[in-house]
Amino acid sequence: MLKTFKTLMVIAVILTLALGILAQRPRTATQDATTDSSSMPAPPTAPATVKAKYEGGVFGYTHKTEGTLNFEDTNERLVFRSDKQKELFPIPYKAITGAYADTQAVRPKAASIGSVVPYFGLPIGMIKTKVRYLTLQYSDPDSNVSGITSFRLENKDVLDSVLYTLAQKAGLTRRGEVYVRNKT
Repeated sequence: MLKTFKTLMVIAVILTLALGILAQRPRTATQDATTDSSSMPAPPTAPATVKAKYEGGVFGYTHKTEGTLNFEDTNERLVFRSDKQKELFPIPYKAITGAYADTQAVRPKAASIGSVVPYFGLPIGMIKTKVRYLTLQYSDPDSNVSGITSFRLENKDVLDSVLYTLAQKAGLTRRGEVYVRNKT
């Protein structure tokens, strides 16, 4: 009886090791038409003016400001204007070298304050909201200034349409989830 138990245990260990070895073999990648980025429908064209909040990154302008992003096709540039329509800074389309959408989960201030209240604070502290950012990488050959800047936009639909429209106007090509300028 003991000998058959040992034999069964040895067989079980060998089968377990064999399955582990088979699981390590390389797998071939299959191209599924539903996940191909070229077959995804293009988002609608963004309006000429979109509400945004500047989060930082432009040389010489450090204040977080609410305002609008404006597509100026006549001058071929993206302009950020304050709430009073004062032009704060432009970014020429030809200076944009990369663009992508970013999403971060943040806790609202009210949830942070409410989380310190005994007994009620624990569930309130778990509340998070998604914040959507348009992040641009730029390198202006005229002024020799480069950097990365971000703008907070209202929702995912607005972000997708602004990103797609900007990529088309700036001549960027899609690489996965980001848009980049090809070297020429």
